Amino acid sequence: MRTTITTTGPLTARNPPGTGSGTGPPVYDVTVIGAGVVGTAIARELARHPLRTALLDASDDIANGTSKANTAILHTGFDAVPGTLEARLVREGAHRLRAYAAGAGIPVERVGALLVAWDKEQLAALPGLLKKAERNEYHAARLLDADELRAREPRLGPGALGALEIPDESLVCPWTTPLAYTTQAVRAGVHLHLNCRVRDIGDDDGLHTLTTSRGTLRTRHLINAAGLYADEIDRLLGHDEFTVTPRRGQLIVFDKLARDLVRHILLPVPTAAGKGVLVAPTVFGNVLLGPTAEDIDDKTATGSTAEALALLREKGRRILPDLLDEEVTAVYAGLRAATGQEDYRIRSRPDERHITVGGIRSTGLTASMAIAAHVVGLLGESVDLGEPAELPPVTLPNLGEAFPRPYQDAALIARDPAYGTLVCHCERVSAGEIRDALASTVPPGSPDGLRRRTRAGNGRCQGFSCGAAVRALFEEARS
Repeated sequence: MRTTITTTGPLTARNPPGTGSGTGPPVYDVTVIGAGVVGTAIARELARHPLRTALLDASDDIANGTSKANTAILHTGFDAVPGTLEARLVREGAHRLRAYAAGAGIPVERVGALLVAWDKEQLAALPGLLKKAERNEYHAARLLDADELRAREPRLGPGALGALEIPDESLVCPWTTPLAYTTQAVRAGVHLHLNCRVRDIGDDDGLHTLTTSRGTLRTRHLINAAGLYADEIDRLLGHDEFTVTPRRGQLIVFDKLARDLVRHILLPVPTAAGKGVLVAPTVFGNVLLGPTAEDIDDKTATGSTAEALALLREKGRRILPDLLDEEVTAVYAGLRAATGQEDYRIRSRPDERHITVGGIRSTGLTASMAIAAHVVGLLGESVDLGEPAELPPVTLPNLGEAFPRPYQDAALIARDPAYGTLVCHCERVSAGEIRDALASTVPPGSPDGLRRRTRAGNGRCQGFSCGAAVRALFEEARS
């Protein structure tokens, strides 16, 4: 196994194994820019090959952009544009991720979805959407009349005329997924460089030279999976073929007491702007309402607005009126990488030794493993990747409410009382889970990162009661 170096400080002058002697900047075979769910999936796929691989991100943690703030749905791809690359990769990715999640500790709940028609025009569109699903090789969808819809969702608002049932749409944990990918990649020898913003890219003697916020790095091949910043990285490589427009999606998270109000993912009939506002359970036991779809200019504008939240409440009142009587746990916003094209922008330039993976929108979580296989396949068309090997399996701690948690395991607590000592009472997070996350292969870079690994501070009090204790444990582990 190759030496594993996880770096968060300055880039070391030491070369990874096999890159030769000297004290120059590190040289890699392949470098992936962007440690979101797609970039980490690509790094994991590359780790199966005898390559010197680096994974970079400008943030202090993995999956700290679009990947941490989405609707957390494992899609079937029933409504993708038939024949597109996205349609194929979502379909393949759903199967891959479902199988991978079962062993990796990623919570998945197959609750199914109902695409609800609220007027005659939407009702008339459902048969076409059924045919679209079949063209996308999804054959389990079926039409429901108003009576059957009401039997399935008795708390649904008045006026629903029918629905298209998609029984395999599922809930998934958006945080554990990229963490599992990264953990496997790092354990297999991929070098993770965080707080590492790429400022310039040069090309010298067959090597890309990356000037970063932490020093210089050299690589033979480059994969641009920078999400919202993929267009900017492409321009550093001399190309100006697309522009990423941040599409902000604001969401409201309702308390766990609302969970019994809804049995399925409730979807609207989609429009050109996106899938629209939905109501969906989460694997954490809450209920989501959202997202909005606002094209903005600022790639850092993840704040919520009063106007958007009022709009969500108005739409939610029609879909599930009783939801509006429940307590709100949190609001958040994520930015999706819209490019004005209804497909992924994945392009290989073998003569220039780089691949762009851009325009990966809300389906990126579902498609991530298939995108990774596709991208590494493109790389293999011009590079000898060597023989692939199976990676040692990983099983991460479960964060889902539908599966056993440590505080419920008497035998585990008997062996280690730390798992019976609750630090976050809202989410039932134990001291043992926090300790394990802080000592893990890919530890959090902030208390927010610790929250995504354990749920500590994610509950109804939003860290008011446990925040000081959680931060103290975090700071103690870093000292």
